[in-house]
Amino acid sequence: MTVSQPDIAFLRELVYKRSAIVIEPDKDYLVEARLGPVARDQGYGSIGDLVTKLRGGAHASPELTTRVVEAMTTNETTFFRDTGPFEALEKRILPELIKARAATKTLTIWSAACSTGQEPYSVAMLLDEAFPQLKDWRIRILATDLSTAVLDRAREGKYRQLEVNRGLPARLLVKYMERVGTDWRLKSELRQRVEFRQMNLVEPWSHTGRFDVIFLRNVLIYFDVETKKGILGRMRQTLAPDGFLFLGGAETTLHLDPSYEREQYERATFYRPTAGAKG
Repeated sequence: MTVSQPDIAFLRELVYKRSAIVIEPDKDYLVEARLGPVARDQGYGSIGDLVTKLRGGAHASPELTTRVVEAMTTNETTFFRDTGPFEALEKRILPELIKARAATKTLTIWSAACSTGQEPYSVAMLLDEAFPQLKDWRIRILATDLSTAVLDRAREGKYRQLEVNRGLPARLLVKYMERVGTDWRLKSELRQRVEFRQMNLVEPWSHTGRFDVIFLRNVLIYFDVETKKGILGRMRQTLAPDGFLFLGGAETTLHLDPSYEREQYERATFYRPTAGAKG
């Protein structure tokens, strides 16, 4: 489905207004790839017809608008994506936090922009596999995303064969999943360890609590500079003074927020509040 430039410009503005996500010109191909299925599913002959409906102002369907924005802003993810952060979590970060939290026996981890849930479920598997001593701890894994559609998928915990083939070792597949027809579903015990919630990172938040580890990977790249600064500032207020923030491989706090310091562990990079930002 070929999309006209005026329609692409309209969609770009719509997505920005609703999510603050910037669709760069070199990403225009995503409009056809992601909205073609939406147009067909809704019974429109083309994406142009879909956009005409969206342009209807007061007559435009809020549900349709939401579905279009979610389709354009949902990111692909895999189990144990970019293994470096998970290795750092297991070998450096969690051992340090376990010592620091021994008195309270609490641990909090937030997967922001979790998409279909592979990242928080990977964290839950790692905790169960590598740290059996945490069985009696109070562990909170919060997973949030803008899209209610992907959150519904994440809560269900059901994945196609191709999705489990990407990043999930066979041993963990057998241990934590069960067959459902041609798909695989995470066992109930693991699903219950993750709390899913709809959340727009651009909007102010104060109800998430304080977190020891925050995953904010491959998210900032979609925002403009001022939005990045705002998100990093709120993340700093949410991160524990001795906490750890993971960004994507192409992301950084440099020139955006001076109250983070960059640290390296083997192949992983993470960020921590500077001394002046703690407390």
